[in-house]
Amino acid sequence: MGSLETERKIVGWAATDSTGHLAPYTYSLRDTGPEDVFIKVISCGICHTDIHQIKNDLGMSHYPMVPGHEVVGEVVEVGSDVTKFKVGEVVGVGVIVGSCRNCHPCKSEIEQYCNKRIWSYNDVYTDGKPTQGGFAESMVVDQKFVVRIPEGMSPEQAAPLLCAGLTIYSPLKHFGLKQSGLRGGILGLGGVGHMGVKIAKAMGHHVTVISSSDKKREEAMEHLGADEYLVSSDVESMQKAADQLDYIIDTVPVVHPLEPYLSLLKLDGKLILMGVINAPLQFITPMVMLGRKSITGSFIGSIKETEEMLEFCKENGLASTIEVVKMDYINTAFERLEKNDVRYRFVVDVAGSKLLP
Repeated sequence: MGSLETERKIVGWAATDSTGHLAPYTYSLRDTGPEDVFIKVISCGICHTDIHQIKNDLGMSHYPMVPGHEVVGEVVEVGSDVTKFKVGEVVGVGVIVGSCRNCHPCKSEIEQYCNKRIWSYNDVYTDGKPTQGGFAESMVVDQKFVVRIPEGMSPEQAAPLLCAGLTIYSPLKHFGLKQSGLRGGILGLGGVGHMGVKIAKAMGHHVTVISSSDKKREEAMEHLGADEYLVSSDVESMQKAADQLDYIIDTVPVVHPLEPYLSLLKLDGKLILMGVINAPLQFITPMVMLGRKSITGSFIGSIKETEEMLEFCKENGLASTIEVVKMDYINTAFERLEKNDVRYRFVVDVAGSKLLP
């Protein structure tokens, strides 16, 4: 364990161009400052957003880039002013690692909406060094953007909750959709969607999974506990289900029509967009006007909500359905994720992987 002033050379797996292929990469971690926590990474989930970033789908990627924003690790060292964490504790790091602290969102404890937010990777920290993510041996993160993982929750189970779980929990809380008895729809049954079913069911909601084909029906109903299953191309079933849902959480990360789903919403129903899509979506205004419906979005959640969500998942025994892989499988995992060939979240066993060949 080095001194607080010493930069450490560590190994991560980085993309170096828009092919998105990851390979071992050695780089320096910034100095551990007074407010910083030095974390040895144990597990890191793979999110669909990682694909957008490593392949420069959004036109804002900088290389070399170590992705990974569902990070769970052990505190190895703390800065002199750190009060939240102790060495040896298991902690998590999500999508952002910094914000301005002075704007309205920051002062309202919704720092994820700060216009000066700092991403966990593919960004620059306040000291000018690039941020790098969780597919690496270690990270140094400001204590404000670190959360404690509840006792008894395994690192590989906790990792996907830091993005997928939070992305579902935050809008349900914000839009007043936590009370039991609501009827909700989950559009798309992937990493975020499957957590949507689990969290909504734990809140006491009647949950309908909406998918483009029938192939996930058994999984949704038998394994995840959904109440109903709708195939979006089945016009008759979609018409029968019209005006029934209080909300739909739309997790689909590719261009798709909105009108079929707007028709499923009750008066004042909400279509909450979650998928990162870099092309315009379309709808005709009467679909919204004639039911006073809302099309809105939500972005991850705050640190406070992350802590609440982790406790909620612990209390309700919720865990993500995962496939654990080693780091040398990561490129194959990304290829499979692009084909939706995962049930439902890949998690990399970073601590148990050989990072250099």
